[in-house]
Amino acid sequence: MNNRGFTPSRTAGLAHLDRFVPRAGKTYAANRNTDEGEESESHVSMLSPYIRHRLLHEQEVLAQVIAHNGLQSAEKFVQEVFWRAYFKGHLETRPMIWSNYLRDLAHVDRSSNFKAAIKGQTGIDCFDHWVGELQRNGYLHNHARMWFASIWIFTLRLPWVLGADFMYRNLLDGDPASNTLSWRWVAGLHTRGKTYLATADNITRYTDGRFSPKGLASLALPLDEPELPPATGLPAAQHAPPNGRFGLLMHEEELHIQLSSRPESTALANMTPRSGGPATVHVITFTKEAMEDAAVRHHATRITSLATADVLQWCQSENLTTIATPYAPVGPVADAISILQRDLEQHGISLLRLRRRYDTLVWPQCTKGFFALKEKIPSLVAKLGIGQNQGELI
Repeated sequence: MNNRGFTPSRTAGLAHLDRFVPRAGKTYAANRNTDEGEESESHVSMLSPYIRHRLLHEQEVLAQVIAHNGLQSAEKFVQEVFWRAYFKGHLETRPMIWSNYLRDLAHVDRSSNFKAAIKGQTGIDCFDHWVGELQRNGYLHNHARMWFASIWIFTLRLPWVLGADFMYRNLLDGDPASNTLSWRWVAGLHTRGKTYLATADNITRYTDGRFSPKGLASLALPLDEPELPPATGLPAAQHAPPNGRFGLLMHEEELHIQLSSRPESTALANMTPRSGGPATVHVITFTKEAMEDAAVRHHATRITSLATADVLQWCQSENLTTIATPYAPVGPVADAISILQRDLEQHGISLLRLRRRYDTLVWPQCTKGFFALKEKIPSLVAKLGIGQNQGELI
């Protein structure tokens, strides 16, 4: 358990959800922007580390919250859950954003100012505190993340990709879509020309007077880049496991799975390295323990990695010619699975990607701005039959 109390198991996630549900309505809406510090009880759900690895699923979280509070009362929290799906769907239909990010990260200059920033030695009281809080807990309040990114880009004038990478490797809930696109939104790249400016008054107000930063930028001119290609359709996937004999290959993107038919054998591949550099110790520890929890619950054989040789050895030992794996959205795991699928085909083994109905319904609605998705939330909740078969990949 880390300093914020995140125990990496599904049982802990469910208990955390139960405690939050009564506060997910008007209480959440009124207080969600206030960050009183790591020693105080948070006004937000703090469910993201569990949802990020799908120890908890968005659909089951929505079901409990709506059942207890009603859709209208819990509107703000429900929208936040759909923001996560929005970022996933947006990156899934514009994968070039991820590949461009990796390219730019590989070539960016790491200046002395960058080194001072990640050591929390900028002289900006709130920013330096958040660096320490992030490194202690692997977590920051969402409002603090926005302020942090804005100060990084517009006050410290550091490359956004370095800030995004620093957060990605430090956050327990570090996610390629949410993290990358949130930084792009602050920088004026996601919604072109629209930036987010951190101000001293706003920070003082919503941190309950804990900080009074000096010298913040008074202007946030948007960054620029070449126009991106139009959104594409979702890659092929299926919603049900194959007929007949198959193996289930699990990974860190989906750590709780219920299928309509039983696999012959289940394997769980160890953590895939994050981009830009190694994840921090607390992120690695949380992820590995969450995966161990999943391995026990699913009676899964542990395999070293998603590398072809490791998966092939498992397939051959179990005499498998068909394996299914949960659909991994754009990011390091998806990159590894793409290579694996191609290589396994050369050995006569089919790899099928299973995508949740939730993702298939919501992601195509995410090609424009969030507010286009927001208008569709009530109809999507109805189509999903929230509360029914929450765990199945169907």
